[in-house]
Amino acid sequence: MKREVLIIGLGLIGGSIALGIRKEHDVRMVGFDINDEQMRMAVSLGIVDEKATSLREAVQSADLIVLSVPVAASERLLDEMKAFTFKPGAIMTDVGSTKQQICEKATELSDKVVFVGGHPMAGSHKSGVSAAKVHLFENAFYVFTPSSELAPEVMSTLKDWLKGTRATFLEMTASEHDEITGAISHFPHIIAASLVHHVESEENRDTNVTRLAAGGFRDITRIASSSPEMWRDILLHNQPSLLRLLDEWDREMQHVRTLLETKDRDGIFDYFQRAKDFREKLPERKKGAIPAFYDLFVDVPDHPGAISDVTGILADAKISLTNIRILETREDIMGVLRLSFRSEEDREQAKEQLGYHTFESYI
Repeated sequence: MKREVLIIGLGLIGGSIALGIRKEHDVRMVGFDINDEQMRMAVSLGIVDEKATSLREAVQSADLIVLSVPVAASERLLDEMKAFTFKPGAIMTDVGSTKQQICEKATELSDKVVFVGGHPMAGSHKSGVSAAKVHLFENAFYVFTPSSELAPEVMSTLKDWLKGTRATFLEMTASEHDEITGAISHFPHIIAASLVHHVESEENRDTNVTRLAAGGFRDITRIASSSPEMWRDILLHNQPSLLRLLDEWDREMQHVRTLLETKDRDGIFDYFQRAKDFREKLPERKKGAIPAFYDLFVDVPDHPGAISDVTGILADAKISLTNIRILETREDIMGVLRLSFRSEEDREQAKEQLGYHTFESYI
């Protein structure tokens, strides 16, 4: 009899995990999602074999259960599962961006099922199960937050289940995870949103602010377009870490204010130099907590069919685009296309192919 995997939540992440498991294991893949359309799509694409008609019944035969839903929904499901019966030896994991509250809640099920907190640090411009890709997590960090009492063989089994994702597995405590992701993911989302709010308020002083906020400003605040519901839940779940980071940010901004008030030329130079040096030491080819954007900017002549020429070249080379946007149109000279790709490799290949056809492009 085939082993059974239950994926609860069939979006981009849940669907991609299912594909990764299928790559290495011959299993019966069962899916459950409150969105009937996503559920039907997952079955039709072959991501899952069948729909679970009852969550209570589905967990009884599952060897692996993956909670691939927002953190608040995971907590509600864990509460509901207190009345469920699980298969002996079953493992359950989640994919949430915060870990402490989820892992604490899961201890209430410790007499029923083994739970291991998980967080695959990968994403995409697209959402939904139709965007699921087997390579989504390749070379990305996949963090596990096992309890100190967890038997080593459980982690070995879980990693074996997920080896088809080709992710880089890391283990740390739930509190360590939340502190780190708070600093490198959650807090930057707050800053991006606050920058947008700040520019919105400045628009009251001068309407040209919005017109000039295109281009670079729009790019550095791109993550502010993330789901408000998701980020509300993440902030509430990681409140202690974020309050600490806000206090530190206040001190950082007071330091900048002092540099300005005292007209400290050397201090201002050093402030930006140290930031530049640290940023340039950051790994370039690793996937991190915030999804990377692999953008290529292409100058296109202002004549009919120019954009279709670009997309045709990429199509002939079998290079997939995740997004395309016209950034600006300059009279009598060039327009600029911003092309977004799923990986750095695709971007480099696109740059090479476009170069063969005399299109100037830059990163």
